[in-house]
Amino acid sequence: MPDPITVVGLAPDGWTGLSPEARTALQQADLLLGSPRQLALIPSASVGALRIAWPSPLSEALPRLLDEHRGKRICVLASGDPTFHGIGTTLVRLLGPDAVRVIPQPSSVSLACARLGWAQDQVQVVSLVNNPVERLHPHLQPGRRVLILSRGAQTPAEVAQLLIARGYGASTFTVLEQLGGPTERIRTTAAADWSTEVDPLNVIAVLCPPDAPVLSTAPGLPDDAYENDGQLTKREVRAVTLSRLEPVPGQLLWDIGGGAGSIAIEWSRHHPSCRAIAVERDPDRAKRLERNVSALGAAVEIVEGAAPAALAGLESPDAIFIGGGATAAGMFDTCWNALRPGGRLVANGVTLETESLIAQWYKAVGGDLVRLDVQRASAIGTMTGWRPAMPVTIWSVTK
Repeated sequence: MPDPITVVGLAPDGWTGLSPEARTALQQADLLLGSPRQLALIPSASVGALRIAWPSPLSEALPRLLDEHRGKRICVLASGDPTFHGIGTTLVRLLGPDAVRVIPQPSSVSLACARLGWAQDQVQVVSLVNNPVERLHPHLQPGRRVLILSRGAQTPAEVAQLLIARGYGASTFTVLEQLGGPTERIRTTAAADWSTEVDPLNVIAVLCPPDAPVLSTAPGLPDDAYENDGQLTKREVRAVTLSRLEPVPGQLLWDIGGGAGSIAIEWSRHHPSCRAIAVERDPDRAKRLERNVSALGAAVEIVEGAAPAALAGLESPDAIFIGGGATAAGMFDTCWNALRPGGRLVANGVTLETESLIAQWYKAVGGDLVRLDVQRASAIGTMTGWRPAMPVTIWSVTK
């Protein structure tokens, strides 16, 4: 068996802060891989291995690079704990756990919590290294403590602007630079007052104010949270629909007939690892859906096209919601065949035609069938009365 690839975590002080085990691994290596900054932290006088800086894009080049140097003793340099949002996780996923040896340092989160006196188990960690800043939205809640892994010097200003726009400008905003290194610096202000340039190696800590606006991750956001043209699964129906879809961390949803995207978005907001693909045939609605995804920080991929044809080639889902286009030829057959075993299929209908199809499938494969009637209070002259919405038939089934 070839030697495993060794992944060495570095602190900003580089060689000085390494353990004897890590130093020995580096000195015995034939090849060092890392970013230019990381490679510069290892003195050539101590380690004579060949050095190669990571190519870009790394995800595409990594398998080829490892294959070219097969048989060599390889050390990969990483920041802090390589298995925490780091290259160590990527290598294990690519090669398997037996082919990777990890020598970690304290992660930036460990160091930040130690400096701030925060309990790690009570902190939400969000990585913006490869994600848009909008991914913060689901995690901004009153009184919440959030640690943000930055992609560079511009990230603190981007985060501060998002906080201000969301009504969280009064948040306690701390930027921790070069944690664990000789030039470590920590600065705290209100998010609304942040305007300072920072070192590219930084972590951002946000303590949300207790009286900040609430936008829960529970199903059933207010209807006005979505830009829409009326093509929107209303709040009460949405909450029941999502309870039938049963979001599970790490799983994928198909939202067919995405409209404003409310089902896909709230599925994705359930947990950071939940993903959704929203299929929408109308170009204007697809653009509107994209704006809603950004505004609410959801992990939703948008496919513009008409289902079921647009579903061809998509990753197999763990759950499917048919909110539009149910009467299209072959829609139910295509969705049922694509669904993973144990997956959930939910279809909503308000027309007789859709209800007829739902009834046929309910008879064929079973499941749960309910009709939801919602009435809302509204003015009737100087009085108040109930105005009924169209009843919605909800069919849910597990494959």
